Amino acid sequence: MRKLAATLVALSLLTGCAVGPDYKQPTVPAPDQYREVQGPPAPAPSLADQPWWELFADEKLKGLVDEALGTGFDIQLAAFRVEEARARAGIARSEFWPQVFYGGQLSRTQLSTYVPPGDHSTNNLQNVNVNFGWEIDLWGRIRRANEAAKAQYLASEEARKGVLLSLVSDVAITYFQLRELDEELSIAKNTTESFKETSDLFERKLNEGAASALETSYASAAYNQVAATVPDIERQIEATENQLSFLLGKSPGAIARGRLLLEQPVPPGVPAGLPSELLLRRPDIRQAEQQLIAANALVGVATANFFPTISLTGLIGGASPTVSQLFPAGRTWTIAAGLLGPLFQGGRLRSEYDVAYAQWQQAVVFYEQTVTNAFAETTTVLYAREKLAASVAELARAVDHYREMVRLTNLRYNSGLANYFEVLYAMQQLFPAEISLARARLALLTDYVNIYKALGGGWKIEAPTWQSPAVQPPPAKQ
Repeated sequence: MRKLAATLVALSLLTGCAVGPDYKQPTVPAPDQYREVQGPPAPAPSLADQPWWELFADEKLKGLVDEALGTGFDIQLAAFRVEEARARAGIARSEFWPQVFYGGQLSRTQLSTYVPPGDHSTNNLQNVNVNFGWEIDLWGRIRRANEAAKAQYLASEEARKGVLLSLVSDVAITYFQLRELDEELSIAKNTTESFKETSDLFERKLNEGAASALETSYASAAYNQVAATVPDIERQIEATENQLSFLLGKSPGAIARGRLLLEQPVPPGVPAGLPSELLLRRPDIRQAEQQLIAANALVGVATANFFPTISLTGLIGGASPTVSQLFPAGRTWTIAAGLLGPLFQGGRLRSEYDVAYAQWQQAVVFYEQTVTNAFAETTTVLYAREKLAASVAELARAVDHYREMVRLTNLRYNSGLANYFEVLYAMQQLFPAEISLARARLALLTDYVNIYKALGGGWKIEAPTWQSPAVQPPPAKQ
């Protein structure tokens, strides 16, 4: 027994090493600055470092985001995935400890008279025991499995943070789409009302013989064409409200509105910070790295499977024909050490190792792909903002010119210098220009949200200082 105990102690001291590769972060070169983005490549406060409620100065939008973070379906699913990963890590961690079981048996037997010594009396036997088994982690198989399980748990946590960021972005974008459709509906109704007045005017003049049928048909067609857009926009508003309700995790219903589309602030500058900061901020990159760590550890597990498993087993208990003698006189115990190793398995272990190694290679490529895509995505939205802002400015000037054109043609018509075809033509040009301007403003706001998302904004969203004032915890009592 002493020799066995000494041997086990020596083996346990040898478990400080683990076979398989230790994790090393792949080298993915980060650019000094984002392509086509003006400014020196120096550290700067990033847009992503600002709390989301400071970015969107709309109280109704803030309330919607608060509600979505509390009741959204994606948030709940992500939280339960984290709980699942945490539980799986606990299962892997349990292998460090001896596995202890208890058991008991009550039997009643009678032997045949043909069995020597021919005693066919009935016998009772009670058997109670506690047994245990413990794998000595000499090659690090259990430690590598725990390393993989922990990394998978951390990957699920990063995935949950990514869900938070995506949900905030989706709610904001959908809300802005709703406000843009409200703007389109207002433009369409105002334009429809103007064309309706014109159509009614020409109908009266035609009945009085002061207008031609051509002018009347032109005015009526212009009215009908614009009026047809109103129900279609209303349909889109209903669908967008339902989509936003789904993001909030509730049944379809009306959505409260805040600022008008034209009142939504867009800052003139967007500080992006250094590209290398994405490696620490974006949840998808952090998730991909944890998945790579897990895949690396599983290569170690596959390597350890080539080596024998050393285990310690034992049993202590009692066996007796009577309960009163179960432990005092009927004690039983046993302790043993065992070694079990693979001898021939038809190449299964080698194939399992090849599978783990191929999965690790995939994880490396996926990590590099995620990082590279993050740089490309961020550069795209940063560059798009400048171009979208220029487009909004040009469309705003076009709308101003068309409005002036409508005013001047009305003056010419009232002065008898032009017919009403010129007025109708000017009004028909103004309507699509106003719609285009509203959509361009939506594109700019959407890009603004996408910049925040691409920079990894919101990754500290659960910290007390990052919570919305509406959901901030009460101050501690003195």
